[in-house]
Amino acid sequence: MSTPLWLFTGPELGERSDALEALRKSAGKKYGQLDNHLFYAADTSISVVLDAVQNGSLFADARFAVVRNAEAIKKKEDIQALTQWVEQTPNEDGAFLVLISDEIGIDKKIEALVPKDHKKIFWELFENKKQDWIRRFFAQSRINIEHDAIDVLLELVENNTEALKTTCTHISLFFEPGTTLTAETVERLLAHNKEETPFTLFDALSNANLEYALNIRQKLTLSKESSPVQLIAGLTYCFRRLCDWHALAKTGGIDDFSLKKAGFTSKKAIDQYRRASRQWNEQTVYRIISLLNKTDMQIRTMGQELSGVLLDTCLYSIIYNQGRELAAYSNAAQLC
Repeated sequence: MSTPLWLFTGPELGERSDALEALRKSAGKKYGQLDNHLFYAADTSISVVLDAVQNGSLFADARFAVVRNAEAIKKKEDIQALTQWVEQTPNEDGAFLVLISDEIGIDKKIEALVPKDHKKIFWELFENKKQDWIRRFFAQSRINIEHDAIDVLLELVENNTEALKTTCTHISLFFEPGTTLTAETVERLLAHNKEETPFTLFDALSNANLEYALNIRQKLTLSKESSPVQLIAGLTYCFRRLCDWHALAKTGGIDDFSLKKAGFTSKKAIDQYRRASRQWNEQTVYRIISLLNKTDMQIRTMGQELSGVLLDTCLYSIIYNQGRELAAYSNAAQLC
């Protein structure tokens, strides 16, 4: 009998969120009232998670727990506890435990516990799929959108369907059915309603403009629509794309066709990543991603009050120290 453990990984946040909600809806339809829980692996031990899954509310018919950042589950005792729970829990127990990660995979011992039909990698959509997705979205409101306008959207918005849905919904509110959106219209609207994003922050970092980067960081963390954790996730995505650029460069794939196939379509994005690749080599990019992951865990551990200091120190290290953690800061963090 299949175990009540699921694993959803990968960078396509929109489709991944849809799959999670579909599973939640299916669980509710089968059992009734759900006792829902959300945990972050960096903050919570597996024993706490399993206690919630095993001992739900008296008023609920089943327990549905989601653990984000599952790639952080590495401790031997956590893996042993999870293994024991899987071995002892029948599928019809009314327990649902879903592990979520932006990474492609997590600890292999944990992956081995998940049934094949309970795990899925949500890969980033190919560029033509993203274009089709945008076109279909506006078609639902009977709004047409030109190809160049789609390119502008993909250039200015984080390239997963969750972020695209938010922006496209906002744009559609301004136009009547039958309207055709042009590149100029979309760019003007997004510029008029310009909000700083992890992408504008990455651009500031690639220009080695610390003052501008710190200003963007402050605006983002003060915004109700953002959080330090989301900021780090967006920056990590940008630096992973820079890894893709370096991988293409190794094989001589920096021609227009190869870049377009890999999702680098706009001139602005190509110029940005070319500039970033000169500033940070492949080894440095991996070091920066590691620093971002560590900063994420420190924020979760030390609290939101220190998030501004932690993020600013991280940005300084990225620009001026090639992603190496500042020694004095590292020592101070260990004392907290």
